[in-house]
Amino acid sequence: MDNNKASNVVKILSEALPYLQKLNGKTIVIKYGGNAMTDETLKMGFARDIVLLKQVGVNPVVVHGGGPQIGKLLEQIGKKSEFFEGMRITDRETMDVVEMVLGGLVNKNIVTMINQQGGRAVGLTGKDGGLIRARKMEITRKTADINVPEIIDLGHVGEVSTIDPSVVSMLDDDDFIPVIAPIGVGEDGASYNINADLVAGKLATVLGAEKLLLLTNTVGILDKHEKLLTGINAKQVDEYIADGTIHGGMLPKVNCALDAVKSGVKTAHIIDGRVEHAVLLELLTNEGVGTLIKG
Repeated sequence: MDNNKASNVVKILSEALPYLQKLNGKTIVIKYGGNAMTDETLKMGFARDIVLLKQVGVNPVVVHGGGPQIGKLLEQIGKKSEFFEGMRITDRETMDVVEMVLGGLVNKNIVTMINQQGGRAVGLTGKDGGLIRARKMEITRKTADINVPEIIDLGHVGEVSTIDPSVVSMLDDDDFIPVIAPIGVGEDGASYNINADLVAGKLATVLGAEKLLLLTNTVGILDKHEKLLTGINAKQVDEYIADGTIHGGMLPKVNCALDAVKSGVKTAHIIDGRVEHAVLLELLTNEGVGTLIKG
């Protein structure tokens, strides 16, 4: 390494120091999905980021999705994927595939990647240790008769009822890195597929996390002139939703981040997972790679 490169490394480490000091001993919940889960370079970069955070005293908790992987396996077995407003209609057979992919293939792949980089990751689903209690998601839609709404049955699609974080806290205390598949169990013992953003947001709230990071396939939240909004507060987010600046597919993710900061999480970050080492760039540099939302 020549002197210029060495000087740049020292400069970067020096810039990161105050962020590392602030985050020491803190919990960060990271929703991992999108391109960052499918591109090999991004996957390895993400794993290294998580291991580095743990090494310097931060407690990362990973919640992952896996929609494309589920769809691919369903296609292979000849089962058509059906959606309603972006949510997968999940009958019993589809739920079996969801558990196989999320709780097995995807989860164990992430655990293996982190462990290969020197971490000590442990894979969980929300069913382990009573982590996530779920209830069936109820969707209604207006009809011509306002007194008789249409009920949309999504099958085994759920939402978070309660979270018992004790198993996650135990792993954190023992220097393990929890990797969680967003599958919950209902009071009747049935399994439910839950949106990973929702699980990450609720988990961040229950754990009293310092930060919630949501990796996406976009640069972050854009204003009406397509300019990135790098730092906004909850009041501004409400205003951007009201005037239509934030709309469409970004709304559920933003609402998840908003709920988290309104419930005590210090900051939520919607970041571009297509950027290599996006997690470290957002947490440890002045510029960041997305939108920061604070209360």
